[in-house]
Order: sequence, then structure tokens, then C-alpha cells
Amino acid sequence: MLEEYEGVIAEIIFHNDGNGYTVAVFETEEAAFTVVGSLPAVSVGKSYRLQGQFTVNPRYGEQFAISSFEEIMPSTKDGIREFLSSGALKGIGKKTAAAIVATFGEETFEIIEQNPERLVEVPGIGVKTAQKISDAFADQREFARVVMELQQYGIGAAQTLKLYNVYGADTVEIILENPYTLIDNVYGVGFRKADKIAEKIGIKKDDEFRIQSGIKFTLNWFAGEGNTFLPESELCEKTGELLDLPRELIENNIEIMAFMGELHIDLIEEQRVVYLRTFYEAEQNICKILRQLTNATLKPINGVIDSLIMRTEAATGIALSAQQKEAVTGSLSRGVSVITGGPGTGKTTIINTLIDILEDSGFETAIAAPTGRAAKRITETSGHYASTIHRLLEYSFFEEGNGGGFGRNDDNPLEYDAVIVDEASMIDLMLMNNLLKAILPGTRLIIVGDDDQLPSVGAGNVLRDIIASEYIHCTKLTEIFRQARESMIVVNAHRINRGEYPDCNVNGKDFFMLHRRSEVDMLETIKELCTKRLPDYYSDIVPGGLKPARDIQVLTPVRKGRLGCINLNRELQEVMNPAFAEDDNPKAEKQYGDKLFREGDKVMQIRNNYELKWRNHEDFSDGEGIFNGDIGVIVHIDHEYSEMTVVFDDVRYVTYNFSQLDELELAYAVTVHKSQGSEFPIVIMPISWFPPVLATRNLLYTGVTRGKHIVVLVGSEDKLCGMVDNNRISYRYSGLAFRLKKFFEFE
Repeated sequence: MLEEYEGVIAEIIFHNDGNGYTVAVFETEEAAFTVVGSLPAVSVGKSYRLQGQFTVNPRYGEQFAISSFEEIMPSTKDGIREFLSSGALKGIGKKTAAAIVATFGEETFEIIEQNPERLVEVPGIGVKTAQKISDAFADQREFARVVMELQQYGIGAAQTLKLYNVYGADTVEIILENPYTLIDNVYGVGFRKADKIAEKIGIKKDDEFRIQSGIKFTLNWFAGEGNTFLPESELCEKTGELLDLPRELIENNIEIMAFMGELHIDLIEEQRVVYLRTFYEAEQNICKILRQLTNATLKPINGVIDSLIMRTEAATGIALSAQQKEAVTGSLSRGVSVITGGPGTGKTTIINTLIDILEDSGFETAIAAPTGRAAKRITETSGHYASTIHRLLEYSFFEEGNGGGFGRNDDNPLEYDAVIVDEASMIDLMLMNNLLKAILPGTRLIIVGDDDQLPSVGAGNVLRDIIASEYIHCTKLTEIFRQARESMIVVNAHRINRGEYPDCNVNGKDFFMLHRRSEVDMLETIKELCTKRLPDYYSDIVPGGLKPARDIQVLTPVRKGRLGCINLNRELQEVMNPAFAEDDNPKAEKQYGDKLFREGDKVMQIRNNYELKWRNHEDFSDGEGIFNGDIGVIVHIDHEYSEMTVVFDDVRYVTYNFSQLDELELAYAVTVHKSQGSEFPIVIMPISWFPPVLATRNLLYTGVTRGKHIVVLVGSEDKLCGMVDNNRISYRYSGLAFRLKKFFEFE
């Protein structure tokens, strides 16, 4: 049963600006107690009427869980002065608050709201400051109104804050007209949430808004699983289950949406399929541009290619194999080419040879990869600067804060003679479309990647589709070079890829398996490996000495469970970066939601942020952009200024406001998917029971190939063999290969 209390916020223990989640001390006339829940724009001194119930947290004891709230404006002079000086209205400090109340007394709020021009009567307040105070007060009152109105529809304060940031004062009106618009425009609002709101508003089950929103939701959900379209029969079935409506209604609305241009109905291999319009247009556009690039007249290379290869071999002292020469020749003589192969097959040597020949011919060449980590690795191995594809295309956020766009496109193309894209297995359909839009015919596009790696996180199967179409010239590298053959990491990666079990624990080699039956033992072994066994034995494996947090990376297929990255990070944090330093002084910490950050922690940026500024403490240069997958270390947590400083690559220092900490995660352990494009000196992988969709051959192959010097598997040999046997590659509905073949047949 809900209880209700009136009181004032006496102390804020924790507050998340992003979603309003708050832990605070709440004082009533009778008692003081801890409250938890969503209180956006909370500040000490604010008065509330709270509804909720008391719960017992096993760690923190009794707390009052807030289910709804109403802000109460104070009516006494002391209360008004305390409210104004609480920080609720920007620009008003304690002295200004006292002066305003001294001038207007109990009429203060009425003056601010209805006659703000009179604020200039207060000493020290000018016209501009008066207007700012009035605007801030109006915004706060408007937000409070929206919160109150939406609570009756089951929309909590945290969700309201997200909606208000998008729609402002029109929030209530927009939701009442069509709550399903929230799905497209507000991150975190799914179909079921919008559907519950619609039901409370009174929208009927067979309303067109509801049906069409359900169709889009189904297509978007399957796009999140990697699909660019769905067969119409499957779309009708899944949407019908979601909406609990007959197939005929779904089919009729698909036709309506196709007529309106939101969807596209197509025929692929005699099956009717349905696309979201953006994915259909992206597939069509990719085919069109690849054809243009393939057929374009190319800027000539200065010399005979065979002679240029020989000259590069002489300069570098590296002799290319027949396959490598074929890859170089094919790439230089064609508008578009693909080079694919596993570890140790010489892709890096080919890239370096291509760059040398292109530069000798005076070509401007760009090198790019999908992630910052992958781009950094290319720079390190090739000696040539590589950027992310997003940075190459000059991605930036719109000033109004609603998304972003690429500065390089068909209206403002790239000015390069050749573009080399590595780690192409990670490129999804929409990113490839945007890349191709910015490449002019006559530019050589060279696509490099391992098509046996995990596919892109986003929709599409671009690299595999391009290869499968047989429309684009492709060199498949199969030869493992002598030096690479000495590494059991490379040998076993290829064994796994062929469906053969890896050869572990060869004396003096670099690939090991420690057999453990229970997950408890696996976890304890991983902790021991990270803190003692590997650092003691391989202390000199990297220049300057092994640093466990930096050089040892635990990879896991899953996020949840005892061996998921969430729990692994919690456990590894305690043994690799304990709360107290060697001098017994506590390290600074910051709790953010369910994450605990500590000075010295290894962290990963989990989304691209092109506006984050960094300072290089080596050459004192400045720059912008920290990218998804970048790994750094927390060097300072400052509670006074609500800031945390992270150093990336040992030299780039970035300061995060506490409100930005949702962009970071602990990174002692990361998922195999998150590790794509990266390489680590030592990789540890738990091998236990995981869902069959994740315990696959290509996930194991991807994880193993992340290790540069040492790979250690910890777990069950039976489960390892099961992963090798499970060649389940999640089938993706993608029309790119089909369309490329059609283009090829037409020509």
C-alpha cells in the first residue's frame, strides 16, 4: 500500500542527471529517512509530496521507494529564500536570493512569474539577469506540470525527463495525440511502453497508429538482430503476435505504409519481402555506387605493377607470395577490390605494399577502420595514419543536439585517389552506404577484412554479401607464413575455423587451456591468472614490462552471469585495483547507478563521442573524439567539481562530467563482440556453458584472434569442442548479395 509524506530534501547522496535517479535524505516534521527513485532537477531545500513505500535494501537498509512525486512551492520567506538559493534556478546564489526575498517577500514567486521586469528593483540584478531568472522559473514550473500530467498515464519522472528534453512544453499534447511517436523520437521508449500509454489514453487495439507502429517496431527489432528486411509472411506473423490482431489487418497496413513511402515491398528469389525504406535505399545505393566505382576510368599507376612490387620488396626486404602479389595487382588495377583472409596470411604486408606503391605514384590515400581501436592498430602495424570511418567522413552532431550527420557525402566527397578500409567485417549496411556516398568514381576502393569474423553489430552482412555476389574482385588469402606458423595462436585459429579442435598446451608455445569444471573454479583461476601467474611468468613480454590491467584482457561471450563481463569486472576490479592503495589510503571512487568507478580502473568508452576534448600530455596537442572501444585508465576523480579524468593510450587525457559516465564501463573484461578490431598482448577466455547462439565457432575464432602473444582458455574441454562443432552462423535476411548479382547479370 502506498504511503504519502510531505517534507524537504536535506541531503543528496547520489543523483544521475541523465535519468533523474536520486538517493537523498528526506526530512518531514516527524522524521528523516532515505528516499530512492526519480527526482529530476532535485536540489537541497526543495519541498515535495512523495508517494511510495518503504523497502529494505540488503546492503543499505530501509529506504522509501518513490513511485510518484509533486513538488511543493514554499510559501514562507525562509522557505522561498532557501528554494531560490538551492541551485534550482541558475544564476541565483545565496546573496541574490536573500536580496530578492528582502525586496518582494512572500510575493516573490508571483513577481518572478508574472512581473519579471520588476526584478531589476533588486540591487545587482539587471535586465538580462532578470529575464534569465524568469525563464528558468518558467521552465521548472512547466516541467513540473508535465510530470504531474503524465503520472496519471503511468509515465514516471525519469521517462518524463527524456520526453521533455525532446518535446519541451508540447510533451503532453504530442503524447495524447499519438503516443507511438515516442518510439521513433525518444531513446529508451519501446513499443510496449508506448502501447500501455495508448491503452490508458483510450486508443483502440485496431487503430492504424497502433498497427503501423507495431509493424515498424517489428522491423526495427529484427534490424537490431542484423536483418535488413523480413519476409512478408514472417512480418505479419510476428506483428500479429505482438498486437494480438488478425493477419489481414497487418497486411492492409503494410500496403498503406508502402504506398506512403515508409516501407518497400520487394521480391527476392520469388519471395515477397518488406524493408524499412532506409535499408532498401541503402542496398540499392551501395549496388549503384559499387558499379560506378568498378566501371570508372582510373588514374594510372606510375609504372608496371610487377616492377613496382619488386621495387617495394627490395626496399622492405619482404618477399610477397603469389597470393599477395595477386591481391596487390588486383587492387591497383580495379576500381573496387576485396582482400580477405585469417590471421598470419599477410594482410598487413599487402596494405603496406599498396600504400608504398600508391604514395610513389603521388596518390593521396586514406586508411580507415570502423572503430578507434582498429584504426590505432593499423597505424601501429603499418606506420601510416589510419582514422575511424566516422572521422574520415567528418561526422559531427547537429547544434540542436538531435543526432548528427556526415560532413563528407555525395555533395562534398572525399578528395582521395585511393581509400583502404580494414576490418571490413565490422561495417554494417548504413555505414557502408555513407562511406560509398563520399567516394567519387575514379577512386580506388580497397576493402580488407576477415569474413570468418563475427558480423557487424548493425544490420547487414556487407563483407560476406560483397564476396558472395562474385561481382567484386576478391583475393582469398589461405597461405599461413612461416613466422606465423610458429604461433599456436595462428595455427589454432585456422584449426578452429576449419572445424578442428585446437592443439593446446604445446611446450614453449603461446596457446594454453586450463581445465576447470565449475564456474566458481574458472572465476578464481581467471583472477589468479590476472594478478599473479601471468604477470610473474610473462613480465617482459611487452616493452617496458607487463602491466596486468593494460596488457591482460579477459574476453567473454556474455554480459550476464558469473562469467559475464559485468560480474567479471566487479570481481577483477577488487583484485586488480583494490579500494585501498599500498599506503593504506583509500582511492577516490564514484558510484554511478550500478557501476562503481575507482581511480586506477581500466575503462572502455562504449559509444562514439566526437565532441569529447582531449589533451596530449606528451606533445601538448589538443584534439576531439573518443570512440566506441577506446580503452583507458581513470587517473583522477574530483567530487568537488563532479569530474573524472581518464587517460587513453597513456598520453590523451579526457575529463568527463559525472553526468557523462554512462559512456564508460569497466574494461577488465569485455565481450568478444566489443573486442572486434582490437589486439591485446594476453587474452583470457572462460569456456563454459553459454547460450548456443553465442557459443559458436566464429565467436571462439574471433576471441582467439584478438591475442597477440598469449591466449589462455579456462574451462571445460567438452564445452570448447562444443563451440568448435557449433558452426551456427546466425542467418541474416540481407538483400545486398542478391542485388549485386542482379546488377552483374544485367551488365
